[in-house]
Amino acid sequence: MDQDDEFGDAMSGVVPLKQATKVPVAPPLRRRRIEVVAPKLVDDPNKLTLGHVPEVGPLDTLAWKQDGVQERVFRKLKQGEYQIRGELDLHRKTVKEARIAVYEFLKVGIAKGWRTVLIAHGRGEKSPTPARMKGYVAAWLTASTDVIAFHSAQRQRGGTGAVYVLLRKSSAEREQNRERHGQKSDNIE
Repeated sequence: MDQDDEFGDAMSGVVPLKQATKVPVAPPLRRRRIEVVAPKLVDDPNKLTLGHVPEVGPLDTLAWKQDGVQERVFRKLKQGEYQIRGELDLHRKTVKEARIAVYEFLKVGIAKGWRTVLIAHGRGEKSPTPARMKGYVAAWLTASTDVIAFHSAQRQRGGTGAVYVLLRKSSAEREQNRERHGQKSDNIE
């Protein structure tokens, strides 16, 4: 038996469909031009990223300083010898909440003239994404213009789950330093 015979046998009881009545089709709609105006995006002054940041380990030590920060100053920061003027705890916060909290905290610190603050971010050892918050904090602090150095805290202050942050001086504090050390002022009138 060839293929044509098999097909004929398979189709033996099939009856063609009746022609359906034609339904009148509505005339095509005229196209209208619609202008879509995109809403203006508010310029967010918070430039701290929510994008991808380099991964860090839960027990990694965070350490960074801007060019120009003296080694002696950085060593004192690392050893926790500066008075902590403010603390921020990020435990149980989402990355979005922490981003806003860190930004606001640094702004308050600068406004109040704080030089050294502590941010407790946790190690994230038991998290499904270990040390995620710690990685974001490191990236945010590096990107912030208010921060001139940071280092993981001493064990009694949170160890690798917290970071000492050295904030830049306000212009008034810089001017006072210049006067105290007998240097010329930037504000020449």
